[in-house]
Amino acid sequence: MKYPLMRNNILREDLDVLIEYLKQDDPILTNGQKVREFEGEWSKWLGVKYSVFVNSGASANLLSMAILKIRYPEGGEVIVPPFTWISDIASVIQNGFTPVFVDIDPRSLALDTDSVIKKINNRTRAVFLTHAQGFNGLTDELLSELDRRKVHLIEDVCESHGACHKGRKVGSFGWMSNFSFYYAHHMSTIEGGMICTNDEEVYQQLRMLRSHGMVRESNDNSLKSYYKESNPDLNPEFIFAYPAYNVRNTELGGIMGLSQLKRLDANIKKRTDNFLHFIENLNGNIFQKDFVVEGSSNYAFNIVLNEANLELAYNLMTAMRYAGIEFRRGSAGGGNQLRQPYLKGIFPQDYCKQFPNTDHIHFYGFYVGNYPGLTYPEIDEICSVLNSI
Repeated sequence: MKYPLMRNNILREDLDVLIEYLKQDDPILTNGQKVREFEGEWSKWLGVKYSVFVNSGASANLLSMAILKIRYPEGGEVIVPPFTWISDIASVIQNGFTPVFVDIDPRSLALDTDSVIKKINNRTRAVFLTHAQGFNGLTDELLSELDRRKVHLIEDVCESHGACHKGRKVGSFGWMSNFSFYYAHHMSTIEGGMICTNDEEVYQQLRMLRSHGMVRESNDNSLKSYYKESNPDLNPEFIFAYPAYNVRNTELGGIMGLSQLKRLDANIKKRTDNFLHFIENLNGNIFQKDFVVEGSSNYAFNIVLNEANLELAYNLMTAMRYAGIEFRRGSAGGGNQLRQPYLKGIFPQDYCKQFPNTDHIHFYGFYVGNYPGLTYPEIDEICSVLNSI
């Protein structure tokens, strides 16, 4: 494949750091000091008080919904986009909440603000907003209304590390935010994710939920004393506060994260420059170009046909395959999630068609790889292939 979705996201320098660590006589490999260091450095980078490192972005989604369930054991509704990764919606369902779908804004690929506001009611527990493909999905109107209505914002930033709203990093606005460090993302710990918050109580619960619900995982001595005194018949080292999970990461993931974080800002700038060059050279008569690029930290080159033309879509796929350009149809996560089998039987058969912006992306939207090692001449060649259809 001449132009893969990702190239060289893990460098020799990252591997050398791991090797040096493993050369120790008895290196700790399970969750430990390096994980804590990475959590602290990530919090500083993002501008939040607390971060909890887990084994995937999907696990970050799961724990954020588990926290919401602790707050609202009776359940309720969570507003979600149909254009997102499966784990966002699956985590809502798995924790007993009802997903309420809202269409996207085609310029940001995130939840449409006006549509979200119309869907909020007294059963709404949170808005689970995905910052898709590196775009900033926030608006001042949405933030103001959620604050006024006392509705939690949970941000999925798995594809958008470093994206900003009004100069402040997304992921620092919500009650909680989720990140992924999968290989193809802005930075990688091979597999990994992070949950971030400014809420001390949430932070302590996340630490416990990450590791079987064990109270000893909390670093709040008063909290641990409370559980110990309330349960005198239990071994203090094995008190389980919640029916939780094991989604810990490892010291190796923490070391990789610390190494990759050092060049994240530079990589984000290169990705953004690449995307602006790509958009400038794309044929606007064929493809959408009016994305909201302000604050973007581009994840991948977005290719969306202006017209709903299946013949043109197939011609485009043929041209990309012939040129060795790896792509994803439907953009992130398989397109319109309401067309996926796991939601059949939960929603009416044709319910997916009520979200035309998402459905257009499903059939006529694509993305191809953007990464720091991609050069302008290579981008020009990709655009030449796309524009030739």
